[in-house]
Amino acid sequence: MRRIGVGAVLVGGLLLATACGSSDGSGTAAGGPTPTTVAGDPCPVEPLRVVVSVNQWGDVVQQLGGECAEVTTIVNGGDIDPHDFEPTPADRVAFEKADLVVVNGLDYDHWAEDAAAQAGGSPAVVNAGEVVGLSSGDNPHIWYGPQQVEQVSAAVTDELKKLEPAAAGYFDTRAALWADQLKPLLDGVAALKATAAGKTYAATESVFDDMATAVGLEDVTPSGYRNAAANESEPAPGDVKAFEDLLRGGTVDVLVYNTQTQGSVPEQLRSVAEGAKVPVVEVTETVPPGQPSFVAWQLAQLKALTEALGR
Repeated sequence: MRRIGVGAVLVGGLLLATACGSSDGSGTAAGGPTPTTVAGDPCPVEPLRVVVSVNQWGDVVQQLGGECAEVTTIVNGGDIDPHDFEPTPADRVAFEKADLVVVNGLDYDHWAEDAAAQAGGSPAVVNAGEVVGLSSGDNPHIWYGPQQVEQVSAAVTDELKKLEPAAAGYFDTRAALWADQLKPLLDGVAALKATAAGKTYAATESVFDDMATAVGLEDVTPSGYRNAAANESEPAPGDVKAFEDLLRGGTVDVLVYNTQTQGSVPEQLRSVAEGAKVPVVEVTETVPPGQPSFVAWQLAQLKALTEALGR
């Protein structure tokens, strides 16, 4: 999704029958954002209108809201960069009508924060970055941190209960069901720590860092390259060479490759890794088409990491 260097198992699948928003990459197809619902117990009240900025959080929020939430996810799919997204008039109407807005924060989806602040309906807002205690400049890819997902989930449930106290029991039940759905991922992370102990990784981008930390991998990505990627700038030739030398040196156990990062340098680094017999684990920033749920997406990548480290 962003361009870098243009010039230079232990876990099984958990498939949830849900989807968020539209399927064309944006919530604005066919005349505007499309609310989605999931099967479950009937809601005892009128559903709350909930807008979620990006699909990394869309399924999480829908699972927590169940039939008591009409969830509209604005940015879906892998062909839109959430950093640079511009809401359409239909998107802004969704924000205006929302009872609750859930954003990632940390400058990742500033457009959603702005739209919520400008909405005449003054919706309640759950800012995931603020919930987990981070601030501008910190790694915004917090949906890759299992404990952070739990924290944000709890905050969403609390806000839903505040907005509709009559459905508090319903939301508590949904939270318990979500905890059950999330458990295979948490168990997989805990189990992988034994395999990952003492292992290293390098990454073309920091998107997977929180998960790598959770399983105990050591990040050996050259600092110059890492800083350039974080700032969405072109890495210096020396930084690229340092990365290539690292991959060829036999001290990297796995290369984490974000398939949604465009550019010649990430592709070049992948080629070097493959030539040096360093396993490559593909990850994505957003939930890709074909993955039925947040948990299924995370489990698939965790399984790939497990297999790579087991070689």
